[in-house]
Formats: sequence, structure tokens, C-alpha cells
Amino acid sequence: MEKIKVDNESALIIVDVQNDFLPGGALPVPNGDEVIPILNKYIELFNKVKAPIFATRDWHPPNHISFKTQGGIWPLHCIQNSKGAEFALNLNLPKNAIIISKAVNPNMEAYSGFEGTDLALKLKELRVKKVFIGGLATDYCVKSTVLDALKEGFKTFFLEDASRGVNLKPEDSENAIKEMVNKGALKVKISDLTL
Repeated sequence: MEKIKVDNESALIIVDVQNDFLPGGALPVPNGDEVIPILNKYIELFNKVKAPIFATRDWHPPNHISFKTQGGIWPLHCIQNSKGAEFALNLNLPKNAIIISKAVNPNMEAYSGFEGTDLALKLKELRVKKVFIGGLATDYCVKSTVLDALKEGFKTFFLEDASRGVNLKPEDSENAIKEMVNKGALKVKISDLTL
């Protein structure tokens, strides 16, 4: 496969690498912490060409519709200004990373970084054409963000080596990856990229 060039029309979108989704958190993604060293390599690469780096985060009010206490399916997680909502300490987010807070409306589910946010607008303002998306979790927020990026017309790359899934059913991540690829996303690993 020909190497994919990271340039000033590229953006890295890191999805929800927050304490509550890591081992020991309120809603841990199995092996979720494995994405951090790999994402740090992507960050390094994108920094070299000064390509924009975005980080999405769940930023839930305490009465969010997705919580079991409100009739949703998830335990309380990523509540605004809590320790659990903070980005992983060893994720080397640059000072100028653009933080996108999602699921801030208590009555709206928002798995995608594009849903109810200005992410698409910011990417277009920066003249981004290609987005590289990885993080947590493959079968939920990563998948939704990838599918929305495709709908918004971006050339979209799914970072296979820097994403992990929840897998409520064992094949969830595999099915999510198939769906992303079928809709037009390209699966890549760090070794596929070049400057």
C-alpha cells in the first residue's frame, strides 16, 4: 500500500481518551490504555507538520439521558469537571489541541464528535480535507465520529492500531470496522503514514 501523507490538509481527531474509559474508570474499555502510546506517536507526527489535533470528550451533565439513573444503558461516567472526565494523564495532548466537548445536553445522546458540536465547522475553517480518527471506543464513539466525518465529505482514515472497543457482544468492534470501511473509511496503522 502506498504511504499516506500527513500534511497541512490533515487533522488528527482523538476520541474520548478519558479516565472513565480506561482501566479502573467508571466505564472501562478493555485494554483501553493500549491506545495511548500509539496515539502519542500520531500526535508527534501531526505536530511535525503543524497539522491540527482535535480531542473529543464526553462532557456529561450529571442527569444525562445515557445514564442508567435516567433510563439509559451506561453507568455514570465523564461527568463535567470530574476526575473521570479528564483526559488520560499520559496522553501527550499539545497545548494547542482543540478540545471538542460532546453530549453536554442532558436530553441528547451524542456518540459522534460532530453531533451538537462545531467540529465540522472548525475543520472546514482550517481547510482540512483528510481526517485521521482513533481512540475509544471503536464500536461507539469512534465509529459514530468516522461515519459523520464521511457524511461531512472528509477523506476519512480509521486508526486501527489506536482504537479499542467495548465489545458488549464479542464481534461489535469487528462489525463496526466493517461498517466504517463499507461506508468509505480507510483502515490505517501508524506505519502506513509518512510526512
